[in-house]
Amino acid sequence: MGQPEGTVKTTTRPAVPGWARKSTLVLVIAALALAVFGTTTQTWLTVHLDPAQLGAAVASQDGLQVQGSKAATTVTALALVALAGGLAASIAGRVARWVITAIILLAAAGIVAAAAVVLADPLAAAQGSIAAATGISGSSVQVDVTVFPVLAVVAGVLLGISALAIVPAGRYWKSRTKYDAAAAGGTAVGGTASAAPADEIDSWDRLSRGDDPT
Repeated sequence: MGQPEGTVKTTTRPAVPGWARKSTLVLVIAALALAVFGTTTQTWLTVHLDPAQLGAAVASQDGLQVQGSKAATTVTALALVALAGGLAASIAGRVARWVITAIILLAAAGIVAAAAVVLADPLAAAQGSIAAATGISGSSVQVDVTVFPVLAVVAGVLLGISALAIVPAGRYWKSRTKYDAAAAGGTAVGGTASAAPADEIDSWDRLSRGDDPT
């Protein structure tokens, strides 16, 4: 026997992989963004000043500590942008998630680039702090780099990878807008719209012509 008419076909939603869960992915992005922000509050550079050039009073200090927020000023702002983007992805629609992914990727790339510049030329990154502390710029000093710029690079790379996972993971997330529901494709019954029975259409056609439908 065939399937009775009017039976609604039901579909089973595929199991959501652990990495694709909305709460997990948003939490990872937020944690990585906060990790980057946290590194900027720590010392990135330690500047050892030359007493012959800057005087004994300045040289008596145990080195000039330069925080990441001063060595790479853009990293702090970009970390906050990535954090906001990750939180917005949890409530965004399908199209908006593409935009958010691009924003987080750009923020992650900026974080990696800014931290890499500090690692490549720490003296140039410390010149602003040296001038603010001593009133002298362009001095020949020794600059030691801590581990925090490296951690910022690693967290920035992982942040970019996590952002790329938003788009494929979004396929498992429930639609939150009418547009997303329509874009998901199909209708609730068998994926196709139901058509009126042929005999019912014929009866209405006869009535419209004034014929006796019987």
